[in-house]
Amino acid sequence: MRLQSSSVIILMKAERESKMRKEEDESLIIYLKKEVEAALLRTDSLEKENQELQQEVVRLKAQISSLKAHDNERKSMLWKKLQNPIDSSKTDVFLQKQSDFVKVSEEHSSPRPSIQELPSRKEKLAKVPNPPPRPTSVAPSSPKEVNSNKLSPAPAPAPPPPPPPPKMSVGSKTVRRVPEVAEFYRLVTRRDVHMENRINSAAIPVVAFTPSMIGEIENRSTYLSAIKSDVEKQKEFINFLIKEVESAAFKEISDVKAFVKWLDDELSSLVDERAVLKHFPQWPERKADALREAAFNYRDLINLESEVSSFQDNKKEPLIRALGRMQALQDRLERSVNNTERTRESMIKRYRDLQIPWEWLLNTGLIGQMKLSSLRLAKDYLKRITKELQLNECSGEENLLLQGARFAYRVHQFAGGFDAETTHAFQELKKIGMGSLKQ
Repeated sequence: MRLQSSSVIILMKAERESKMRKEEDESLIIYLKKEVEAALLRTDSLEKENQELQQEVVRLKAQISSLKAHDNERKSMLWKKLQNPIDSSKTDVFLQKQSDFVKVSEEHSSPRPSIQELPSRKEKLAKVPNPPPRPTSVAPSSPKEVNSNKLSPAPAPAPPPPPPPPKMSVGSKTVRRVPEVAEFYRLVTRRDVHMENRINSAAIPVVAFTPSMIGEIENRSTYLSAIKSDVEKQKEFINFLIKEVESAAFKEISDVKAFVKWLDDELSSLVDERAVLKHFPQWPERKADALREAAFNYRDLINLESEVSSFQDNKKEPLIRALGRMQALQDRLERSVNNTERTRESMIKRYRDLQIPWEWLLNTGLIGQMKLSSLRLAKDYLKRITKELQLNECSGEENLLLQGARFAYRVHQFAGGFDAETTHAFQELKKIGMGSLKQ
């Protein structure tokens, strides 16, 4: 009996130990699963942060190269002006109106000057400015004009813009969130943890001017005398430009583009715009720079939006090259929109104060159109990959499927959703992808 009881006790202890081990194993498995899920979440967040940092580096490199190119362009123009002072003076003479020459000839009762006498006669003549372009729509008057004309009633302030709708729509195109895009992206990326590093194109080297050359240019007597001559002879001309810039008020950004083009054409007659205007403290530099900034930013964005909207996928082009073109366009699109959105709040405040149109910066304006234009790239990208997977002509099927999932998720987050055509293209890719994942 004692032996039987002792054996029962031993069996019970063994069962308890086995149960405890099973419970420990189950708890360990649950813990490890949680750790794996947390690690995957951390990996996704680190990948996203890495992509953002790469985009920021590309943006800064592009900004540095553009600033260097602009600086070197100004220096090269200055160098050409100093090498050909006589040619530039002759060009300025022939830009004068014919009436100026008639008046001068009548006052001095002398015959028409010869070609050799034109440079000396130019010293007595000041540049006659061309009239600025007329805006297509009348903008509200500036505060200075309101104070100078008290009889005219002050215009009513413009109402604040309505809040953007929850669903972005331009014309008949409606964008909706597709949760399946994010789910499919996470499902595919878990199979391939290694991220592909994007190779950024090297910046184009620019010719650098040495400090000794810059010092030689600035210390040339002809350069300094030309600046002094412009300051003395072009006072009326510059005062006219000052009044035009100060009183400029626009409702349409296209009018700003035309005004800035006219202003740059007029200022190009000066030997050095910055050096001459430095002697006129009343020059509205803040407003002139803001007008130029708005015109150039709008021009660059509208050109990029037109390029993306008119993109056509060449079916005869190799797959890798075609996908690379679409990715490069999307990179430029995201970089431009992100840079604009980063400084949008300060730009809108500044443009409001200076009576410069700012509505195109909103998501309901040009920025929203640029986001929606990326859907065209996503649709062509997904269709191209789906066609390759259906034909089974690609060796790296999993890699190609991963690229499609990444690009779809990227554009979905950027545009705020998909339209009907892009959603259909994504569903076609998902069917093939889910079939390959089950195998």
